Amino acid sequence: MNDPGTRARIVDTAEAWPVAESETPFKGRVWSMRSEVVEMPDGSSARRDYLAHPGAVGIVALDEQGRLLVLRQYRHPVRHKLWEIPAGLLDVPGENPLHAAQRELFEEAHYEARVWNVLLDIYTTPGSSDEAIRVFLARGLSESRAERFAVEHEEVGMELAWLPLAEAVELVLAGELHNPILTSGALALAAAQASAEGLDGLRDAQAPWPARPYS
Repeated sequence: MNDPGTRARIVDTAEAWPVAESETPFKGRVWSMRSEVVEMPDGSSARRDYLAHPGAVGIVALDEQGRLLVLRQYRHPVRHKLWEIPAGLLDVPGENPLHAAQRELFEEAHYEARVWNVLLDIYTTPGSSDEAIRVFLARGLSESRAERFAVEHEEVGMELAWLPLAEAVELVLAGELHNPILTSGALALAAAQASAEGLDGLRDAQAPWPARPYS
């Protein structure tokens, strides 16, 4: 960026418009539908319906050969088997996202990692959901010696593969990979590696996460 002030201006900022009414017409096991009447800055009001989500974590697990650990899983809403990275919900309000990521890497892939960093934070669909996901970069991988986690439902029969990062980027740009945290994670990792600071410039694994505060 040529203008040194541009970076300071192009930053997402928290702002909460007043809510005159709020109700939850549907509450599910994991997420709920929320309907709210929001007061606009011009004095008008409008109803906004959205999915209330507990938040989640994803893990870009990178081995010493520059490959990503990916899993293939059936996703019923889109009627596809998608290649994804290990990921999972924040099971408890206020849960430490690093602990959740370590759990999910073990449960879904039976791997552990020595080095963890925050790769990126995203809102997946901010026009219709408050879902926030923190994506970690995990390095220094090794298979866990602990007893394997018992999987169920869509996770039964999941395939595991190792995908070179350069190939992952090519497949994303060709429209062959669609999972949002795999696509954004692969592109972010490639950008980080190409930056002046490299992976040393990534945030600490315990960096604050205002979207889902934790202790």
